[in-house]
Amino acid sequence: MKAFLSVALVSLALACCAPAGKMTRYVVNVEQEYPHDTLSYTQGLFFDGGRLFETAGQYEESRLMEVDIETGKAKREVELDKEIFAEGSCTIGDELYILTWLEGVCLIYDKNTFKRVGQKVYKRQGWGLTTDGGLLIMSDGSAQIYFINPKTFTIVRSITVRKGGKSVNHLNELEFIDGKIWANIYLKDEIVIIDPASGEVEGVIDCRGLLPKQRRTAHTDVLNGIAHNPDTGEIFLTGKYWPSMYRVTLKEKK
Repeated sequence: MKAFLSVALVSLALACCAPAGKMTRYVVNVEQEYPHDTLSYTQGLFFDGGRLFETAGQYEESRLMEVDIETGKAKREVELDKEIFAEGSCTIGDELYILTWLEGVCLIYDKNTFKRVGQKVYKRQGWGLTTDGGLLIMSDGSAQIYFINPKTFTIVRSITVRKGGKSVNHLNELEFIDGKIWANIYLKDEIVIIDPASGEVEGVIDCRGLLPKQRRTAHTDVLNGIAHNPDTGEIFLTGKYWPSMYRVTLKEKK
């Protein structure tokens, strides 16, 4: 375990300490494979206190789950209203926030009881959601990322994500890792590592081949789902309707 953590921390340091203007490219190494629910259209994936949470989307299929990582099955779950298309999710304190795609509301649950305790309204599409511990960090499918006050849901500031001077669109599921924002690019097997101050892409992670072609079916969808366990430094990746979730480390691409 110590050896793994050492590799992971070195990899993260490479991404997080890159000089301004330099972009580092990575590939993923699979350290361990876990089962994942093939009925889960993964939208949000995150750890809180060592527990793995997941939100799954699609109308009439959206749900919130606490997942047993060893089996891929839900320890507990709540089905959302049939008219709701759940998107990204995260927690701040005891409150668990779930974006919705077109419904314009962020649903708020108690993370311990899964009881719905409120909601907030917003005026854009909801895609990815994470937090730096104080603010919510949200994507809407564009090149914009918004930093939001969780109490008022007002936008504190926003950034435009750029790579080599060009805007990066289709930012989807987000994760805040060691001071940087990691974002899935929708419809690509690619994750970008973003400076939250400037919006500049400092790293690109090539995830092609993470789920082997022979394990894909007509039902299998795109890469989407980044979870960082801050207690261990471990990073997990999965996708929509994927049969597996992977614990990975990064290797700089030569």
